[in-house]
Amino acid sequence: MAAPTRCAWCGVDPLYIAYHDHEWGVPSHDDAHLFEMLILEGQQAGLSWITILKKRENFRAALNGFDPERIARYTPEQIDALMQNSGIIRNRLKLNAAVKNARAFLNTQAEFGSFDRYIWSFVDGQAQQNRLLSPQEIPVSTPVSDAMSRNLKQRGFTFVGSTICYAFMQSIGMVNDHVLSCHRHPMICALGDIRDP
Repeated sequence: MAAPTRCAWCGVDPLYIAYHDHEWGVPSHDDAHLFEMLILEGQQAGLSWITILKKRENFRAALNGFDPERIARYTPEQIDALMQNSGIIRNRLKLNAAVKNARAFLNTQAEFGSFDRYIWSFVDGQAQQNRLLSPQEIPVSTPVSDAMSRNLKQRGFTFVGSTICYAFMQSIGMVNDHVLSCHRHPMICALGDIRDP
């Protein structure tokens, strides 16, 4: 049986293929998952996503399962200890950002009742189905990611530039950027929670 056609960016790495086939583009409304992806997208800045995927389990172990309440209380000494962990990205700015973002996440969660309600408001609660013919058509940012970035920064988040925000939107299914030839495009559409742009 021939392998299904996939978006070219996922290549042949089994980890990348699994992420592409089971997670990327699937609408997520779980605050724990949303926080994890926000942190991981920030960690990706300047790096490849496969690098982050390969370290994802190490990040989960090092960052208390991405528990924002615990991360928000991290001390400088805990950051020093994380800087010795070769299983994660040892970047002090990014690790400090994770702490700052955990605090901003909790504040936003308290204000809106859930982070899900806040973040999905940027697309009126409905994901956007894009109809892209090639990877070259996939944008790196949009007016929506621009607005999200500005608002997140106003709320105290860091490492949330527009490009990071758009990658976050893709990862949590706010947009379906699987190309039309990819076997996942119709599957994502069938999940619902999608509207035409």
